[in-house]
Amino acid sequence: MPTLTRGSFAHGATSLSLKTGDWRLQRPQHRHKAAPCATECPAGENPQAYIAKVAEDDLRGAWETLVAANPLPAITGRVCHHPCERGCNRGSFDQPIAIHNLERFLGDRAIDERWNYPINTPSPDAPQVAVVGAGPAGLSAAYHLIRRGFWVTLFDAEPEPGGLLRSALPPYRLPREVLNREVERLLAVGIVFKPTHRIGRDISIDELRADFPGVFLAPGTSRAREWTIDGVVPSDLRTGLDLLREWNSIGALPEYNRVAIIGGGNTAIDLARVMRFMGVEEVHLITFQRLPGPGVRPKDAMSATPREIAQALEEGVKIHEARGVRRLIMRGDTVVGVEVVHMKELDHHGRREPVAFEGTETILKVDQVIPAIGQQLDAATFGRALTLPGVFVGGDARMAGGTVSGAIGDGRRAAIAIQNYLEGLPEDVAVPLRSIAFNELNVNYFEHAPRVQAPLLAVEQRCADAEIEGALSQGTIVGEARRCFSCGKCMSCDNCWTLCPDNSVLKTERTEDGWQYVFDYDHCKGCGICAHECPVGFIDMVNEP
Repeated sequence: MPTLTRGSFAHGATSLSLKTGDWRLQRPQHRHKAAPCATECPAGENPQAYIAKVAEDDLRGAWETLVAANPLPAITGRVCHHPCERGCNRGSFDQPIAIHNLERFLGDRAIDERWNYPINTPSPDAPQVAVVGAGPAGLSAAYHLIRRGFWVTLFDAEPEPGGLLRSALPPYRLPREVLNREVERLLAVGIVFKPTHRIGRDISIDELRADFPGVFLAPGTSRAREWTIDGVVPSDLRTGLDLLREWNSIGALPEYNRVAIIGGGNTAIDLARVMRFMGVEEVHLITFQRLPGPGVRPKDAMSATPREIAQALEEGVKIHEARGVRRLIMRGDTVVGVEVVHMKELDHHGRREPVAFEGTETILKVDQVIPAIGQQLDAATFGRALTLPGVFVGGDARMAGGTVSGAIGDGRRAAIAIQNYLEGLPEDVAVPLRSIAFNELNVNYFEHAPRVQAPLLAVEQRCADAEIEGALSQGTIVGEARRCFSCGKCMSCDNCWTLCPDNSVLKTERTEDGWQYVFDYDHCKGCGICAHECPVGFIDMVNEP
């Protein structure tokens, strides 16, 4: 029994014999939570994880963390709509982290320095899997299958890989050199590419099933949705995606003076901007959706990337939000105008639907109307295949109107499902981490700092062939990464260790999980200071068991 004294002193370590933890009603507990940037990413990235490595100037480590989910960061860093930035908690403090700029920088650096994808070559006797479609979903699935130890043969109807990345995205958004170099590096991991192989013409799905134990279909959506106004269709009607493909292929478009483009997605915005670059005098974009901005719910806003919308407005595209086309004004079978009407949302059996607001009609004089309302799957070729055992589907063929990042995520999930199917494993039912909210952080430990801004070409310098948004320097990228709150993940700030009044937080070697503190529950009184002062919301107070 230690000697207890009154007054002047106590013998060393005698305080350790008094288990003050017995007084406790609650205890602190480390709980890793998901950053909202991760839960919002359709590709399955964890931006918080690779941003932390960028902040430490470990760029290759950051890229390897990033491509564990997304093998095409130089592409998605340019064309993704980046819902991760919309979810970023930093946006409730000052401005979101410029995640797309960091992603693009890492992708470009990997290309320039020829970093090898972190992949082990499958064994010679590994199973073979067929992937149909070399767009983002197919490329992602092929990559993740190789990572999981399978050989992959990738089929595509076109002579070059890329899908809509190549045929529909203009070079001002995705330079062809970037697309070619990133896709070539990806195919070099061991993917066998079979171009000009069209399903139904050169090879059948039954043949694929006979030759491959697993088949992934990511053919995209090749058929335009039907579009009429009360049954009226111009004789020379062309869809938005068809015109973009033509322009990307031959660099020319039909000559128009005034056009009305119907739609609010990226295809509509891309075509509108290309037409302005090509000298079309008036480009009207008509959409029942709203321009993104304060007070507009994300599901009500145009689905095009906000920064692309803003640039289109700068370039003279006239966007008519919350509008619909009431009728086409024809001279013979040629369009000479459209009647446009305001739309309002009404509740219809629990669903909010846009309906015409009578009495708000106006006339726009145009010489062509172009629907850009999406594509659909060629059901005659692929419909039956979707129910066959061993056949999986993803990308736009599964979620019409999807995004590049969503397609990449589909490919990754398909690779996991195919592995489980071929190896007889149960379906992956992992419970995702809870996303941490802004009010769970202690932002008193952070300073306000402005978001970096990438350089843009001046409006008068822009054209369809030159990339409009420029790159950032390494120093700028590292500085931007250091704005990250590290939401829900220990950042080793030492607050809990230094501020504990009972020295009941012990500092250890850093663990694989990235934190280096343990609680001495024998002496922790449960005061909660550590949880309150944790900047990142990594410590919760829980009731004693």
